[in-house]
Amino acid sequence: MKLVVLGLSLSSSWGNGHATTFRALLSAFAARGHDILFLERDVAWYADQRDLKCPDYCRLEFYEGAAALDGWRGEIASADAVIVGSYVPDGIAVGEYVQRHAQGVTAFYDIDTPVTLSRLREGTCDYLSPALIATYDLYCSFTGGPTLDLIEGQYGSPMARALYCSVDTATYVPQDIPKRWDLSYLGTYSPDRQPTLERLLIEPARAMPDKRFVVAGPQYPPAIDWPANVDRIEHLPPAEHPSFYSASRYTLNVTRADMIAAGWSPSVRLFEAAACGTPIISDIWPGLGELLAHNQEVLLADKPEQVIVWLHEDKAQIGAAARTRILAEHGAASRARELEAHLVEAVTMLAPDKIAAAQ
Repeated sequence: MKLVVLGLSLSSSWGNGHATTFRALLSAFAARGHDILFLERDVAWYADQRDLKCPDYCRLEFYEGAAALDGWRGEIASADAVIVGSYVPDGIAVGEYVQRHAQGVTAFYDIDTPVTLSRLREGTCDYLSPALIATYDLYCSFTGGPTLDLIEGQYGSPMARALYCSVDTATYVPQDIPKRWDLSYLGTYSPDRQPTLERLLIEPARAMPDKRFVVAGPQYPPAIDWPANVDRIEHLPPAEHPSFYSASRYTLNVTRADMIAAGWSPSVRLFEAAACGTPIISDIWPGLGELLAHNQEVLLADKPEQVIVWLHEDKAQIGAAARTRILAEHGAASRARELEAHLVEAVTMLAPDKIAAAQ
């Protein structure tokens, strides 16, 4: 299969979860024998923070703007499938360009589904429009559950399928290193996640001065009052994620409000930490139990007192069980098979006119 992907970023993981998602998925997809071209908008923010310049599993090229896609028109037209990702700059114009010129299956990969749907309701989404949804043959969503029915029923998608994030299980493995922190958190600052971070990490840190905590991620306001026993890491490159989790007795998973409301919206950090065998303490949202079993593969918390109790205990078996589950169901190889199946289904069920035109 020849695949063209127009995504937010593959080259830079700075301040976004898209790059690590695409890296794991496309590497595994290429391993299945497929040819991939990734087209990334060349923006200064990511250009200054690139940590992957020459992937060995796909061709990475940059374009200046939607009008510059004419330079790749032949590639887009001849591809078996073209995927446009969420948060792509000028994503509506990019999507419309793809619809005009692609002869194969067209798909939208929403790595931010609850946020997208919220913005669509408010009329503030600049990378996807309601009209454009119906023109994509396939809508792959980071969110499963009832949201898929909404995308098809309310917005007219011919085919909405869950395609959760995944993890490269060859890279994310437990490391035999000393534990530096009792509880860690890895994530970019978000105003709607911050109250949960305050409740489930900062409050326990204040109550347990003998324990060590760490928050890794950019964009946290300087006004935040970090306790003395909370370390701060401004940016943690993906290559350092496995050692970060392996150095943590527990790690915290915090979910954005829109994703909690929608449910069935796992973060890539959830899978990465589990693959490293680190016990996860997570906030609570519908669908989590279908991915990791409560109290067996993941611990749930909504109060600091629960976190404090667990930090006095050894729950290594929770991390080990979660790793087993991730290896079986949520590795990049599993997700690549799912993507392939979705695209084949779209070819056979939704785009016979495109097949006829190509012939």
